[in-house]
Amino acid sequence: MVFTLSKRSRARGAALIAGLAVAGVTLTACSGGATSAGPIEWSVTDHTAAPSGEIDQVTWASYAEPFSLDYAYAFDYADNQVLANVCESLLRLNPDFSLSPGLAESFANPTPTTWVYQIRDGVQFHDGAVLTAADVVASMRRHVDPAVGSSWASVYQNVVSIEETGPLEVTVTTKIPDSQFNLGMGGSAGVVESAATLAAAGADYGNSSGGVNCTGPFRFDSWKSGEKISLSRFDGYWDAGLRAKSEKFDFVFMADATARTNALKSGEADGSWVLPLDAARNLEDAGKGDVLFGMNTAVSNLVVSNLEGPLGDPRVRKALLMAIDRQGILEAMTSGVGEPTDVFTTESVWADGDPAATQAAFTDIEAYPFDIEAAKQLIEEAGATGQEITIATAPINQEFAVVSQATAAAAKAIGLEPKINTVTPAAYTTLFSDPAAREGVDLFYTVWYLSSPDPLEMYSVLRTGEFSNYGNWSNPEFDQLVTDAVSTMDPKERSALTAQAQQLANAELPWLPLAAVPNAMYLGERVTGLSPSIAFLYYPWAATLGAR
Repeated sequence: MVFTLSKRSRARGAALIAGLAVAGVTLTACSGGATSAGPIEWSVTDHTAAPSGEIDQVTWASYAEPFSLDYAYAFDYADNQVLANVCESLLRLNPDFSLSPGLAESFANPTPTTWVYQIRDGVQFHDGAVLTAADVVASMRRHVDPAVGSSWASVYQNVVSIEETGPLEVTVTTKIPDSQFNLGMGGSAGVVESAATLAAAGADYGNSSGGVNCTGPFRFDSWKSGEKISLSRFDGYWDAGLRAKSEKFDFVFMADATARTNALKSGEADGSWVLPLDAARNLEDAGKGDVLFGMNTAVSNLVVSNLEGPLGDPRVRKALLMAIDRQGILEAMTSGVGEPTDVFTTESVWADGDPAATQAAFTDIEAYPFDIEAAKQLIEEAGATGQEITIATAPINQEFAVVSQATAAAAKAIGLEPKINTVTPAAYTTLFSDPAAREGVDLFYTVWYLSSPDPLEMYSVLRTGEFSNYGNWSNPEFDQLVTDAVSTMDPKERSALTAQAQQLANAELPWLPLAAVPNAMYLGERVTGLSPSIAFLYYPWAATLGAR
């Protein structure tokens, strides 16, 4: 991502589409674009072929330089794609989005409000020190320290205490039963760093001068600002099954999408995550590697950030969603890869739920088909004809241009008066963190991914008063369902409550769901061995890459 938009906002750094042909709010791509050749044929790949052997060096093209490698602030694609290979969490989030033991070899929930973690014995940090419970406590406590201001503080919102209860045991006590806390331990919220390193590095921890000292299959070597981050294989790594297959691994920062595509085509770079799909056919035609699509947990949404204006009426929100040609948007911005959706989660995070609840969550819902006339009728019923809505966008990539222009065209077609407010990428970022930045903005675009294998993560952020409930939507019935689900430890019982929350959100549309798109990446002809799943944000994927 060229600019950090939110933990879950995907920006692909592609050139903006210069214009959209809008006729009856049906979209077509600009002439010469990828869609002019028709939709891309795609399917999800679980895993690429196993490597034939080890490899000396891998060079990976990153769409952006990380903000930080400090796990407390690693809240986006650029940061976590690196951190996942250097630092490790108490639990391991696998490519299929299941959780397995990580630095905690086991865990227990002996009382409704306690989680007890048995820490793996004999694990070494990259400096040779041995992992202890004290390191785990120090690492976790940073998330509840206001002075740190962790981006993952919400995972710890119910935590009362974090204590060392044995040389290799840590006990976390929560004020209410909290199923989501343990599920969050497979991501950055569960990362463990050396307590000594944290104390010694201070404010420089995780930046280009301080680096990190963790337990992962790669060790941090250097960070040349504006250029690259270099890693090397850690020969003392505890998990023989994930021993790195490359001696060296470089993340080279390439913010310019054209330069990144050319580096992939030439073999200068061996691969890249967050692939701009307008480059996919070009890369495939070069015949030097593979465009791959993996499991994703993300949904593209228009965030409704102002419920005081016309969009405060749910009929207006429904009308606008029905007027947006979501399939046309996909054809314009992803060459048809992905599917329109009426809900805010993907089935990939429902794997542990009750199948009946999952089915209800995705089928027993209100559908919003593309229907201009029905949408006009809703606008008239709401008395909203002629009212103005403001859509915020930024010159970041193709997606933003497509979505903002298509939304404005849809609004105009049903009698609203749309205004597109283009701000700088930096100003767009503040929409996710500063309520003042959202004043006067009715809608803005995001791609919201989940970091744990539970759809409740999504609906937890939409409760009344939650930080990421940007429009201050409030539904007491929804709030109670989510709160009850958080305290329900059995995943099947919890999924039944979450399904009801999904149905309520689908009926009221606090955000406008657009599409679910698979995780796109490119893998060059020299390397193989990884899963293209979005779990690359937390799983040590670089260690699995070896020679083809």
